[in-house]
Amino acid sequence: MNTQQLVVLAEKVCADWADKGKIIEGGWQAMIIVGNLQDAPEAQLREMRKAYMLGAEHLFTSIMTIMDPGAEPTERDCKRMDLIHEELEAYRRTLGN
Repeated sequence: MNTQQLVVLAEKVCADWADKGKIIEGGWQAMIIVGNLQDAPEAQLREMRKAYMLGAEHLFTSIMTIMDPGAEPTERDCKRMDLIHEELEAYRRTLGN
């Protein structure tokens, strides 16, 4: 499977998770697989899941709090989302993958 096919598959899987209300859980399960953590001790997985879910909750709550009122995103909303994206990309680059 080439990179473009992988991107298309990932987009379909994420859309399916989102439609089922499982986008965060799906990401957690993907992290277990990608991180090769299937055999990690239960206590480690429990603490990692707690940290993962707290991070997801923090980001979601923060986004919902910082968005300007109204149905349509404002220029400031878009800039803030871009900054969140840049912050996450900067971290991703530190992983060296």
